[in-house]
Amino acid sequence: MELILWRHAEAEDGVPDSGRELTDKGLKQAKAMAEWLKPRLPKNTRVIVSPTRRTQQTAAALDDDFETVKEIGPGVSAKAILAAAGWPDAKGAVVVVGHQPTLGEVAALLMSGEPESWDMRKGAVWWFSHKTKKGVAETVLRTSISPDMLSS
Repeated sequence: MELILWRHAEAEDGVPDSGRELTDKGLKQAKAMAEWLKPRLPKNTRVIVSPTRRTQQTAAALDDDFETVKEIGPGVSAKAILAAAGWPDAKGAVVVVGHQPTLGEVAALLMSGEPESWDMRKGAVWWFSHKTKKGVAETVLRTSISPDMLSS
């Protein structure tokens, strides 16, 4: 399984939290990351997105064929994100467009076994692979990249 965690791009401040929109910089971040992701994602990648406006806008830069999943909205647990994605047993690839601090906690859980408070930059992607070889499960961080690393 491929699990791609994508934190929403830079958003405006304000309330209600669920209605915050991406800033101009955030729209550029989402577009840059989407352009990087598109040629790398396997066919039939499932894209699941938090119901907030900023995550919906981030995901729309990649594809308009995504699934809104309330179980990955703000304030959920790392385990809820993994369950929604079907980790580690789902077939293929799943992109989760969500929020901090939960996405950082998911990354920490996958890499260390504990849902620590790891920082994930706005608009960044952390890509994990899970395989079982000769009965041994293996989780690998394939890449971690933020939008500022994509600008030339």
